[in-house]
Amino acid sequence: MTLQQLNQIITIADSGSMNEAAKKLFVSQPNLSAVVRDVEEEAGLTIFIRSNRGIVITPEGEEFIGYARQVIEQYRLLENRYVGQEAKKKFSVSMQHYSFAVKAFVEMVKQVGMEDYEFAAHETKTETVIDNVKNMKSEIGVLFLSDFNEAVMKKLFKESGLFFEELFTCDTFVYLWKNHPLADKAVISMKDLQEYPCLAFEQGKNNSFYFAEEMKSTYEYKKIIKADDRATMLNLMVGLNGYTLCSGIICEELNGSDYIAIPLEESEKMHIGYIHIKGAKISKIGEIYLEELRKYKNNVL
Repeated sequence: MTLQQLNQIITIADSGSMNEAAKKLFVSQPNLSAVVRDVEEEAGLTIFIRSNRGIVITPEGEEFIGYARQVIEQYRLLENRYVGQEAKKKFSVSMQHYSFAVKAFVEMVKQVGMEDYEFAAHETKTETVIDNVKNMKSEIGVLFLSDFNEAVMKKLFKESGLFFEELFTCDTFVYLWKNHPLADKAVISMKDLQEYPCLAFEQGKNNSFYFAEEMKSTYEYKKIIKADDRATMLNLMVGLNGYTLCSGIICEELNGSDYIAIPLEESEKMHIGYIHIKGAKISKIGEIYLEELRKYKNNVL
């Protein structure tokens, strides 16, 4: 059966009369009757029963017409999206849980506008960031390297056909609630943090130390809580006086002013950068996004 036949069946049902439907469709009634007969034979059911008052839809015919309407509606959506129109260009970024990377995305969208582009921002697990870029779901992936994970991660990038480019380097900071008991300290040590829960982003089935988004992933924490998203992490900071180890780049526009970053005494360098397909040219909009990211080099504490 064809889309045209399904549309004719729907028109008959809506008209309640074979004659009225034939007029609306600009076809003869015998031709329309032949269409009904062909569809009924192919589907193996009776859709309409003729009476002196017109047509009656059978129960199985009602079900068939319901499915037919869905098919026609889906086709119209497909047609409206692609036929006779220029499809919107797509741009996607995947990132570890960095508010500054989200803010850079916001500023990029404001510059470019949303009329000609379909955007996507994936704030997600480290493995997913890599997979999204490798599989070209995202053009750019934002993550960090350290002395601990660099060799393993770069080997993985090479095997995946990806290349890492550094944006800036920063020290390690303790990120916590402004009313945390340690909030007044100028520098915080790992010993100071022992009695408070460390908050770390869950990395799923590939929960390797090398995929951790926080520094000192191999440290033996007395208390640790895994979370899936940034909003939960912030709530745990307030509710349980939790903390996480981060770059120290605070984005108050998105996270608010209730959180602070204090230098960690046992600091290690974080190399914030991005991955992309090796040899592929970054798109114009990708360059705009990267330029917004590079501005944070001046915000490194």
